[in-house]
Amino acid sequence: MNPLLLLAIGLVGGVTSGLLGVGGGIIMVPAMTLLAKLPLKVAIGTSLAVIIPTAIVGVTKHQQLGNVNWQVAGYLAATAIIGGWCGAWLAGQIPTKSLERGFGLILILVGARLLFNRS
Repeated sequence: MNPLLLLAIGLVGGVTSGLLGVGGGIIMVPAMTLLAKLPLKVAIGTSLAVIIPTAIVGVTKHQQLGNVNWQVAGYLAATAIIGGWCGAWLAGQIPTKSLERGFGLILILVGARLLFNRS
């Protein structure tokens, strides 16, 4: 594995995480699978490990900027923690090919929504 490639993926993932609130799933997982040739499920698990320090640093800076609604974060976290466990369990149950297709479809739908939203 090329350490410079991994460092570049981490940098881009970190910047997009702090800038847009995405980075692990949207940037790092596809980059790790396509460029670093990691299996999808390994890339997903690795991305989740990376997002912990990334999120801490990002939320600290966004808090300083006044961009965190802690009440909303509390409600989301209450069920997102359960959802994270359930999603990880599901990833172990779903065949890799089906997971790849589903992930790709979600990326396309989210991308189309962002491109064509008129608000």
